Amino acid sequence: MRTKPGARPAEDARRQRLLEAATAVFLRYGFRKASMDEVARAADVSRQGLYLHFATKELLFRATLTHVLETSARQAEASLGDDSLPLEARLVGAFDAWVGRFVGTLGADASDLGEAAEGALKDLVPRYEALFLDAVTKSLRAAGLVAAYKPAGLGARQLAETLHATARGLKYASASREAFKEGMEVAARALCMPLGASR
Repeated sequence: MRTKPGARPAEDARRQRLLEAATAVFLRYGFRKASMDEVARAADVSRQGLYLHFATKELLFRATLTHVLETSARQAEASLGDDSLPLEARLVGAFDAWVGRFVGTLGADASDLGEAAEGALKDLVPRYEALFLDAVTKSLRAAGLVAAYKPAGLGARQLAETLHATARGLKYASASREAFKEGMEVAARALCMPLGASR
């Protein structure tokens, strides 16, 4: 999350705590059943304190969604940029940060979150997804992996999109984040096989 110009560190930390608490509440109850009271309790602040930061549940949800996207994007970018790790591990870390982060954490009432996200910030999610795919594409190119797939007529973007589609499928098929990561390890290993065991 980017700090607002002129924001004090304590104020920024309080806002971050509120957004983390709101994330947990929305994941458990969904948008419709989540309440401002529940978020205030989870953040250990008064309801009035929460309303000083977010006047409505809609504004809180928008800020929470933005916070989740920014945090996931930063973590994915950090994983992709970690040159101390082989490409396979960097890809697994990036997809875990972007797609797997909340696998197995959704409550029974959270099925409305996708619809609420589309309504709240319909342009934001696709924009972040495109940026994520750009970063994965760039990493695949930089690793020299694309040359191995060129005879098959496959480019870096197609490989990135295929891995992303695999991650989305695993998101719904996996009962836990660990199971998601195991599935992504298999997918990344298969994709990176032309680089050899050392990469």
